[in-house]
Amino acid sequence: MDDAVIIDAVRSPMGKGKPGGALSGVHPADLLGQVVKALLRRADLDPGVVDDFMVGCVSQAGEQSGNIGRMAWLGAGLPEHVPSVTIERKCGSSQQALDFAAQSVMAGANDVVVVGGVESMSRVPMGCARIGMDPYGPAVTDRYAPGLVSQGVAAELVAARWKLSRSELDAYAVRSHALAAKAADDGAFGGEIVPIEVSSGRPVIADESIRRGTSVEGLAALRPVFADEVIHDRFPEISWSITAGNSSQITDGAAALLVTSAKRAAELGLRPRARFHSFAVAGDDPVTMLAAPIPAARAALKRGGLTVDDIAHFEVNEAFASVPLAWQAELGADPTRVNPRGGAIALGHPLGASGARLMTTMLGALEAGGGRYGLQTMCEAGGMANATVIERV
Repeated sequence: MDDAVIIDAVRSPMGKGKPGGALSGVHPADLLGQVVKALLRRADLDPGVVDDFMVGCVSQAGEQSGNIGRMAWLGAGLPEHVPSVTIERKCGSSQQALDFAAQSVMAGANDVVVVGGVESMSRVPMGCARIGMDPYGPAVTDRYAPGLVSQGVAAELVAARWKLSRSELDAYAVRSHALAAKAADDGAFGGEIVPIEVSSGRPVIADESIRRGTSVEGLAALRPVFADEVIHDRFPEISWSITAGNSSQITDGAAALLVTSAKRAAELGLRPRARFHSFAVAGDDPVTMLAAPIPAARAALKRGGLTVDDIAHFEVNEAFASVPLAWQAELGADPTRVNPRGGAIALGHPLGASGARLMTTMLGALEAGGGRYGLQTMCEAGGMANATVIERV
């Protein structure tokens, strides 16, 4: 079995996911297409040798409904004979696409795969595909009566279970913005962000989402946003601490990576940046929903013959501050190694793009710090998670 390796990884800047956001004027297929063209240009790769284009996207409705990977590829002027598939595993969609790509290469089914992720949350709002619909069905509703809850309420349940206070959640959010701001100011994102052309003028070249000067005092003034969603006596343990300030931001964004076999990379004269070491997926309680990264990470470490101490860099998606804090408490990871360049609280969470974005950031940070192994994990709606371990080469 040949190694699956990452040749390169790039992402767009993160734009605020609302009308008027920096990337809101760009069709999501064109947003992803620009990122993919930049990736291929940097690798100096003939796109005709690509076997498949695997893309993560969550809200496959409206402008994202037409197999957006295929539309992005064609819109970018790339060869028609290269197919594409769009994959949906909730927030882990592009991480799953990345894992599928690597696994297909290791199995010998493909030699060269481009992996992408995209979500334009300003143009295709979260949840719009199920407005007026019951996404669960009566059997699931009966099993988990009186019913499943939103991710925000799930984040509150995680905070309650791990006894995380409002001040801890807000302090973590401040940390995310401070680390992302420092990384941006130090040029740490320079190797991963590619400019995005917009119709309104100059290209977008920097993340729009980072809020410099965020303070615990400022965040403390925000009201909990999910307290009115359920009858309070159903969850008496909840103290209602999740706010817009300690949650991930709604953003527009895209990312892309080039994955090949080690053998094909050598034939094409491409230098790998990392190899895939191990993978895992996990399911967990769909009511608590957001704790599955804990068993997923443990499984990926076990399969890779590694311990937490072997990992130089962890990316744990900051869907809500309670998620990485609970994960960190259970795994015993060194806090300085968890999201050291900030996370989705500062950089945003463009759903289908986030898995690819996290991997892009982790790869650059591993190289900058000389670390060997990196582990990425992502909570997903329905109580699921992906975990992926890479080794820098």
